[in-house]
Amino acid sequence: MTRIFEELLKKRGVNHDFLSPKYRVDLAEKLPDIEVATSRIAEAIAKQETVLVYGDYDVDGVTASTLMYDCLWLSGIKNVSVMLPDRFIDGYGMGERVVGRAEELGATLIITVDCGSNNAEVIDKLKARGVDVIVTDHHEIMKKIPKGAIAVVNPKRDEQSEIRELCGCGVAFLVMQKMVNLGYIPEGREKWYLDLVLIGTLCDSMTIDSVNRMLSFYGMKVLKKTRRPGLIELIKASKANKINSETIGFQLGPRLNAGGRMESAEISLKLLMAENHQDANKLAMKLNELNMARRESQKKAISEIAAPEDDVIVVAGEWHEGVLGIIAGRLVEKYHKPAFVLSEVEKGVLKGSGRSFGEFNLAEALKACENVIIGGGGHAAACGVKVETQKLDDFRKAVNKYYASLGLIEQEKYLEPQADIKLEDFSELNLALMDEIKSLEPFGNGNLEPIFQLVDVKIVRVNKMGTEGQHLRLDVVDASEKQIKLVAFNAPEEWLNLTVGERVDIWINLVENEWQGNRSVEGRILRIKKSSVEKM
Repeated sequence: MTRIFEELLKKRGVNHDFLSPKYRVDLAEKLPDIEVATSRIAEAIAKQETVLVYGDYDVDGVTASTLMYDCLWLSGIKNVSVMLPDRFIDGYGMGERVVGRAEELGATLIITVDCGSNNAEVIDKLKARGVDVIVTDHHEIMKKIPKGAIAVVNPKRDEQSEIRELCGCGVAFLVMQKMVNLGYIPEGREKWYLDLVLIGTLCDSMTIDSVNRMLSFYGMKVLKKTRRPGLIELIKASKANKINSETIGFQLGPRLNAGGRMESAEISLKLLMAENHQDANKLAMKLNELNMARRESQKKAISEIAAPEDDVIVVAGEWHEGVLGIIAGRLVEKYHKPAFVLSEVEKGVLKGSGRSFGEFNLAEALKACENVIIGGGGHAAACGVKVETQKLDDFRKAVNKYYASLGLIEQEKYLEPQADIKLEDFSELNLALMDEIKSLEPFGNGNLEPIFQLVDVKIVRVNKMGTEGQHLRLDVVDASEKQIKLVAFNAPEEWLNLTVGERVDIWINLVENEWQGNRSVEGRILRIKKSSVEKM
């Protein structure tokens, strides 16, 4: 083990169990209402009932829907259908249309995935029509548990639970694990679904705690040898030459999300459920097209938004509803402020997404603003919200008043990269260290990619790249003239204006460059500041 990696593990408190986690089969027992839920599923198997899986239109929802469908099918239920909400008609959660769909199918049982905890009214309507509902979800319960549901399988119900950080697909996976434990599904079969759990976990930005580390560790192994035609073709279509956290987060995830954002999540669902490569290829190429359209749409919107003065950005415009969350995220990155981005979806009603960071919890913020909004919900860092158009300014004032009441004075520090290791020379930045860092994959919240601060380095080469000179390549040297190449995509203006000879501190992630069979270590730039070392 290299000295730097040993120091890194010590600083993070990482032990052998984290590096090589043991696969666990006991986690399903920790889910609230799991016995009631699986007992009802067993009844549906015995009676061969018609079951409807109701999911969500994001990556977590689509992966969870795919997994739950297969769970029920493998358990012996042959009349299974999946319904996903339409972002543009239903919005998030269980919309009214599910009542009609259940009636149309003759469904007597609905199992939600990645939603349902905050849809008591719709669940009550289904119950009144003789349809049982099992909620499987991971979102915060904003009001009261829906009493009309026969089971609410949501780890957020237990404040102390070690599985609180599961994504929706992770919760669905534990339901499958329970069906394995009960003997309905062959032992070990569930492991082949960990690729879906991995993708759902990373794309829903879940914390990589010990449970998610275990699931995603084995999920990465499964994804690298996945048998799923849809994922194989999606990997090809995205030209991902490696399978790691970066390709999942920046190549596979955005394409799977593009279906629900720009047109219909059914495209992504069909891709994951495709049984042959020909169908999967067509669907993967369609998602490629939608992803390109998504990029153009968000680029246009961001160019139209002026620099904000408020602590919390609240803006509305005629933007594509499917990209509002991404725009909010980009505004957070650009201005270092929480952001809500809304668009009028029907006359007099604005709908949008919020993104945050640090100690400003969006779920709590919405509760504080409930008298000026139609509704909303989500997590600490991401949420959805509906507001009357005429009350937009009231919402802006209310959410900023709530922000001010918290007295948050060090929010920006949460967006600045925090160095795991400071280095004054590059002698130990080698392939051995690179390979050790890979053993920490997959990276995510709570298990960030290691950050190195290169202290007092000298710039010896500046090269602007890209069609508009928007990317940057720097060559820097340490005190002994040892050199490393660094790169930044879509670099800020001040970085592009750096000159040869300047001395700076640079925060980087290590990246492996492979060219014509030769491997080398380079750096991805995260932050640049003037050198912290004072010269005599």
